[in-house]
Amino acid sequence: MGVKGQRTLLPARRRAAAAAALISLLAAPAARAADEVPRSALGSSWSAPPVVLAGAALVALLFAQAFVRLRRRGRSDLAGWRRAALFAAGLALGVLPLVSPLDPIGEDYLLSAHMLQHVLISDLSPALLVLAVRGPLVFFLLPRPVLRTLAPLRPLRACLRALLNPWVTFWLWVAVIVGWHVPKLYDYALAHEHVHQLEHASFVLVGALAWTQLVDPARRGRPSRGGRIAFAIGMLALSHPVVEGLLFSGTPAYAPYARQPERLLGLSPLADQRLAAGVMFSEQLATVGSCIVVLLWPALRRLHALPQGVER
Repeated sequence: MGVKGQRTLLPARRRAAAAAALISLLAAPAARAADEVPRSALGSSWSAPPVVLAGAALVALLFAQAFVRLRRRGRSDLAGWRRAALFAAGLALGVLPLVSPLDPIGEDYLLSAHMLQHVLISDLSPALLVLAVRGPLVFFLLPRPVLRTLAPLRPLRACLRALLNPWVTFWLWVAVIVGWHVPKLYDYALAHEHVHQLEHASFVLVGALAWTQLVDPARRGRPSRGGRIAFAIGMLALSHPVVEGLLFSGTPAYAPYARQPERLLGLSPLADQRLAAGVMFSEQLATVGSCIVVLLWPALRRLHALPQGVER
């Protein structure tokens, strides 16, 4: 083989080697942050994941500077302490499930605990955080120097526009929430720590996007009130197959929990699975269902007042 042929073959071999390395990285179980936590040590198994703590600190810092800037302008009515309490509650419900004993219990022992973790970080926490920053407060979240740096970046603006398109947000939410609960993907994420972290990050992302559509914190008026109601109903409807599959299945859906010999709270794999379905359904009904009622409330009040108006 000539020199030219060797030069052509070398990059091809390098690409093949890189692809093989990537496949092996994805196929092999990543080193877990810790081995399975013994049942006797679960109560004290708190952790401090650097990515989680750094993300929480950044979010808290952005809210704090926005809160202070608005209050310094004399607009404490737009940045009241109730908003701060709401934000703190949302942040706590996003961080505690990932650092508390709920994390090893959900990973190693109970599907219902893992489901509770998922609905907290993907639904309840984002809902409270978005509610806390609604109105003018949302426009102060980015400091001026950061805003000046990011605003001219057209690719970033285009990406944000695409993600905040209601149709894109909705189907991305469905793909993430339903997709990660497919048994093969769920089991794979449990066995690979880096994939599991990606799963959690995607839950947080789609939760924030979905509740941005439902709450409309910037008061853009898009989607309309009717569109937001339809969005919320769609969330309930298209997450129902996950709930139904877990509730009515006659066999355990996820192998790691079925193989676990130690049964916390005496729950069998099927009882644990049905409890997980109940957790998901109850939490979504409480959050998304409440959102639908709030959005419908003006129309309900008008309907209630209609007979009096007719009599007059």
